[in-house]
Amino acid sequence: MEERLRQLAQEALKALEEVNTPDELNDLRVKYLGKKGEVTQVLRGMGALSAEERPRIGQIANEVREEIETALEGRNHQMKEAQKALKLASENLDVTLPGIRFHLGKLHPLTQVLEEIENIFLGLGFQIAEGPEVELDYYNFEALNLPKDHPARDMQDTFFINPEVLLRTHTSPVQVRTMEKTVPQVPVKIICPGRVYRRDDDATHSPMFHQVEGLVVDQHITMGDLKGVLAAFARKMFGPDTRTRFRPSYFPFTEPSAEVDISCFNCKGSGCRVCKGSGWLEILGSGMVHPRVLEMSGYNPEEVTGFAFGMGVERIAMLKYGIDDLRMLFDNDLRFLAQF
Repeated sequence: MEERLRQLAQEALKALEEVNTPDELNDLRVKYLGKKGEVTQVLRGMGALSAEERPRIGQIANEVREEIETALEGRNHQMKEAQKALKLASENLDVTLPGIRFHLGKLHPLTQVLEEIENIFLGLGFQIAEGPEVELDYYNFEALNLPKDHPARDMQDTFFINPEVLLRTHTSPVQVRTMEKTVPQVPVKIICPGRVYRRDDDATHSPMFHQVEGLVVDQHITMGDLKGVLAAFARKMFGPDTRTRFRPSYFPFTEPSAEVDISCFNCKGSGCRVCKGSGWLEILGSGMVHPRVLEMSGYNPEEVTGFAFGMGVERIAMLKYGIDDLRMLFDNDLRFLAQF
C-alpha cells in the first residue's frame, strides 16, 4: 500500500505537467483526491492492515495528499500568471498613437433659442411658470375672454379630446392659472415657455410647436412698459441696433393689441429678400391685458393693469438663423443640425 501511494504521487505530478486549463486541473484533482479518487480508493483498504501499520500508512497517505495538493496549487498559480501576462501583452498601450476623437453632441437649435429667450427675460426680472399641455377649455379659451362659439376661436385650429378638454393652443392658460394662485398679490411677472398644438402643417407651421408668452400685472402698468420690455428683448436677441415697431391688431385677451415688428437685421431696414422688401420682420403679438381677463382671474381691473405678449420659438429661430422651412427643425438631419 505504501508503494501504491508513492506511485500515485508520481503519476499525479507527471500528469500535472500536461495540464493547461482550469478544467483539466479540476479533473486531475477529482481523479486523485476526490471522494472516488485514486488516493481515496487506496485508503479504503487500510482496514485490512494491522494496528501497527495503520499509523505509518496514514502518515504516508497524508504526505502524498499534501504533496499532490501543493503541486495542484502551484500549477494553478502558474496558469493564472501566464493568463495575466498574455492579457497584459494583448492590451499594450502605445502612448505615441493619436488619441481617439470623441464627437460631442450639441443642443438643438430650438433649445438654444429657447434658453436664450428665457435668459433674457430672467435678466429682466421675470420668473418662469409652467402648466399642463392637456388643458381645460375654460383655461385655454373662456378665462381668456373667448366664450364658447366666439368667432375668434377659429383663429386657433384646436385638437379637442372631448368638448371640455383639449391640447392647449397657446401657453396663455398658464398666465390665468398663475394669476388665480397669486391674486391679490402684485406684481406678477412671468414668462410661460412650452409646447403647444394646432392643426397646422406646412413650411411655416407645425402641429406641435413652442411658444414663450409673458405677463406682467401690477399697479400703473402702461403700454409704455410693454414697449420698453419688448424693445430691450429685441436688442438683446437680434443686436443692439434693432428697432421695434408696433402695429394695431386684435387678440381677444388684450386691449389694445399690437403686432410687434423688428427692423430687418439682414438689410438694416433698407429692404431685402428676408424682409420681402419692407425693412421689417414680424416677431410676436402683444397688448394690454383685457380687463375681463383680469376680472375672471380674481384681480380688480380698477386697481391693477397688465400687459402680455407671445412669440413662437420656431419663428424666432427661423429669423435668427435664416431658415426657410420650419420642417427642417424637426427632420433631425445631422447635416443641418451640425451647423448650430
